Amino acid sequence: MLGKDLLSISDLGSEDIRLLVKDAVDLKAEGWLSLLSGKTLVIMFEKPSLRTRVSFELAMRQLGGETIYLSPAEVGLGSRESVPDVARVLSRYANAITARTFSHQTLEVLAGHATVPVINALSDLEHPCQALADLLTIYEKKNNLTGLTLAFIGDGNNVAHSLMLAASLAGMNFRIASPARYRVQDGILSLAQGYAVASGAEILATEEPREAVAGADVVYTDVWTSMGQEAEVEERRQAFSRYQVKSELMSLAKEDAILMHPLPAHRGEEVSETILDSPKSVVFDQAENRLHMQKALLAMLLGGLEIPLPGYR
Repeated sequence: MLGKDLLSISDLGSEDIRLLVKDAVDLKAEGWLSLLSGKTLVIMFEKPSLRTRVSFELAMRQLGGETIYLSPAEVGLGSRESVPDVARVLSRYANAITARTFSHQTLEVLAGHATVPVINALSDLEHPCQALADLLTIYEKKNNLTGLTLAFIGDGNNVAHSLMLAASLAGMNFRIASPARYRVQDGILSLAQGYAVASGAEILATEEPREAVAGADVVYTDVWTSMGQEAEVEERRQAFSRYQVKSELMSLAKEDAILMHPLPAHRGEEVSETILDSPKSVVFDQAENRLHMQKALLAMLLGGLEIPLPGYR
């Protein structure tokens, strides 16, 4: 993966994911290092962010590198300046570009004209950095990934897409319960099914939350309305009304099941407040692990996995 782009989980292989999780565990234990001293990451966002921006900035700094943040107004991506021109200019200045965009196509154009790695920090199609941090969190809590079952309840959105692909590559069973109109895209489902055949995982797409959660090791949910879908709020609330994760649904999972949510959460909507703040919830561990997985990802793309960590074996 050295020097490559990460636009989709499909840009990774099973071994890449295993190494990223392992390196994230090691880097989390090491703290501040100088692995990427002299390297610069440009962070360019069209959408607001808390966890993604802070985790990328701190990840680069904790590895000894520098960051430059560009707000939407400063760049005018695709309006004040064309996406290809932005890619060419930033490639002359920085060692990598992290972009958070409304359209996945913008990322593809950016990567197509950049000569440095481009990292998808969220698009309408995928959120690979979130999914990778989620696998790290699951690994920490369960000491394994292979053979576990993750149940995603809610919209077949960008987070669901990346999680489905990541789980199937890692050998995790993935179940998703969504209303018929809000299913994951057919292309993503087909790709994940291919990965699942190779890894021994199973994939289930259903409209029934109880079927998805039964016996699951991990129960995962996300907001019903994402940024850019504000006009659909009431329509989505009605469509997802029976998809709220609450105590009764959670009780169908394994006794030691954990609850996950990428945040921000609409408390009392897709998840009940009592469950979100219960001992089963690991949502703030997920948030913290964005930092450590970002460090592993940056080390992989900018330094290579051959970088020896202090005490690394």
